[in-house]
Amino acid sequence: MSDEELFAEAKAILARNDHGTWTQPAVDMYANQWLWDSCFVAIGLSHYKPQRAIRELRSLFAGQWQNGMVPHQIFHGEHSYRNGARVWRSEVSPLSPPTVATSGITQPPLLAEAVWQIGQQLGDAARTRLYKEFYPKLLAYHLWLYTERNPHKEGLVILLHPWETGMDDTPPWIEELRYHNTPLWISLVDKLQLDKLIDIIRQDAQLGGVHERISTLDALRLYDIVRRLRRKKYVTNQVLRRSIFSIEDLFFNSILIRNNQILADIAKHLRQRLPTQLRVQFAKAPIALDGLWSEQGKQYYSRNFITEEPLASPTLGTLMPLYSRSISKERAAKLVRLLTNKKEYWLPYPVPSVPKTSKYFGEHHYWSGPTWLNTNWLIADGLRFYGFDQEADEIVSKSLELVRLSGFREYFSPIDGHGAGATEFSWTAAVVIDFMARHKTAKK
Repeated sequence: MSDEELFAEAKAILARNDHGTWTQPAVDMYANQWLWDSCFVAIGLSHYKPQRAIRELRSLFAGQWQNGMVPHQIFHGEHSYRNGARVWRSEVSPLSPPTVATSGITQPPLLAEAVWQIGQQLGDAARTRLYKEFYPKLLAYHLWLYTERNPHKEGLVILLHPWETGMDDTPPWIEELRYHNTPLWISLVDKLQLDKLIDIIRQDAQLGGVHERISTLDALRLYDIVRRLRRKKYVTNQVLRRSIFSIEDLFFNSILIRNNQILADIAKHLRQRLPTQLRVQFAKAPIALDGLWSEQGKQYYSRNFITEEPLASPTLGTLMPLYSRSISKERAAKLVRLLTNKKEYWLPYPVPSVPKTSKYFGEHHYWSGPTWLNTNWLIADGLRFYGFDQEADEIVSKSLELVRLSGFREYFSPIDGHGAGATEFSWTAAVVIDFMARHKTAKK
């Protein structure tokens, strides 16, 4: 497939998944709107349809809660997961939007990045109008994160559900989940082996089999957390009174720190002064993030908020401080050495979601092995900032090769490049567009 054909097919996929104001991640499974999916979609659309990219973000912010939270999922009509809105019941919170059904948690905070990337494709006057429209919404979102999800005011926000990481079954969270959250009813399902019956009807398993997805018992544990959050009306301090399952997530906080920087740049462009509370937390956050470095493990780990113990199960999250742009060049060089280790992450088609040496590694096992193009985008961005252009170029080249080999799949084997999960996946198409558009610009 030529470059022109690849670029055209990526645009065609976004068009087929387009619902006018929002984009469906994939028609064969993901029927609603997801936060970080739409951020990547907006970045891709910005190169040829910036006004449509703006509508994508407006649709996300239509689900913003009164407290500033932007939910990880917005339900448009009776789409699937068919009972999603009934599971979350966002209306139990008086802070949820009255006319839009949403989930009650958030997702990786890439909104400022998406706004900024769209702005780079606009003229000066249009860029300023864009920033004026979205700055108050972004400000409210970051204020919510550092007010409600930062109990000790130390600069790291906490997450309450693995879905908030964007990497649903990432091993460190699943280990914590199994240790802390197996209520009696789930134990009975396990003892009676009823999970085997549930496997048969699971919608997410129809794409590639249960072995590619989170286990049914773990899925039930995740659902149980949703029930607990819902009972507490999604108020963090109420949840924390009876919970020991809260994580200072490395992946999420790295993304947040970079988006803090972008929000500050947007404020500067508009000649606005960030609230003192945010300026203080923005300054603390990089220092706190560096506190997640383990000298013993020679990498970063997420941390249990209650026990302050590191979750020492390696994932590509350890590389995400590169994207944060907040670590030292020396620390960045250490991460690049880890990244380019051919026994760990530098496989034929990098970057796998866990290293090949991980006991959880499975080349098609969702967030426990496959390569995803959106995380490649984040890592490549960080590599370029620290001057590792050759490694970034290799990741971009291999990402495009994956799509040429297997199509616009949800994720890919880092070993042989075989695609898996959903087909015609929107953020895969969007990332391809951005990679190729940037390459054309660089050549000029």
